[in-house]
Amino acid sequence: MLGIVFLYFIGKAFYDLAVLHEKNKWLFALLGVAFYYVGTFVGGFTIAISYELFEFGSVDDLNDQALGLMAIPFGLLFCWVFYIILKRQWSRTHVPSDLELLDDDLEA
Repeated sequence: MLGIVFLYFIGKAFYDLAVLHEKNKWLFALLGVAFYYVGTFVGGFTIAISYELFEFGSVDDLNDQALGLMAIPFGLLFCWVFYIILKRQWSRTHVPSDLELLDDDLEA
């Protein structure tokens, strides 16, 4: 249930960002969710490898739900970094429309 709530808010944040910058809404909402899943996978893999390398025990002894909960911050971190990158890139490359250029000429 917690995962569904995360997916909703992640998708909504990327959807709103895409609407604000006039990009493909659903594509970036799905990309945000995909980055969450990639981040949790990478986080789970990293935790499992470090668990074995630092000799805390065997990965087989680790509870699957605990591993999943420990991987959630990695997924959220991946989403946050992707969000910041998109926001900076789109803000930097925002080209004013023709109407904004015409309005600027009238005010001067």
